[in-house]
Amino acid sequence: MNLLRAYVGLANRLNERIGVAVSWLTTVLVAVVCYDVFTRYLLKSSLVAVQELQWHLFAVIFLTGAAYTLKHGKHVRVDVFYNRFSEKTRAWVDFAGSLVFLIPFCLVAIWCSHTFVINAFMIGEGSPDPGGLPARFILKAIIPIGFFLLAIQGLALAFGSLLKIADKPAIDPETENQGADA
Repeated sequence: MNLLRAYVGLANRLNERIGVAVSWLTTVLVAVVCYDVFTRYLLKSSLVAVQELQWHLFAVIFLTGAAYTLKHGKHVRVDVFYNRFSEKTRAWVDFAGSLVFLIPFCLVAIWCSHTFVINAFMIGEGSPDPGGLPARFILKAIIPIGFFLLAIQGLALAFGSLLKIADKPAIDPETENQGADA
């Protein structure tokens, strides 16, 4: 049980730090959008690279922030039944859902994206649009990284749920946030 607690704590700390760091990209994204709106509508000029930068920033925020969102129990779920369940029943649902749906989906996404990412690196993929951003292969590398972080957090959710089921909840305050807001 101590090994499970240690893993949950480690995964939670990792994804908390990454989530907080990535959250600063939202400020950058807002600045880029404001710049794009200003130049497009007031100066009547627009750059493809600025538009692509918006998409790239959003993709990085979404992919790397998903594990942080799961850690804090803020993912979309059908709460019609879940909120009425007891703490142990919710732990069973989280445990089974993580092992049956979340982790396998993450593994499939990682597996399916690896050739896609390798090919992008091999050809040095960039934007197909004139004036677009180079090095699109870096953005594509975020896909398996994001799903890997989500799988790590999904396993932490499963282990944390198992600890709740066994009446040995995680002691670390950071791990207690695990699914608490769900």
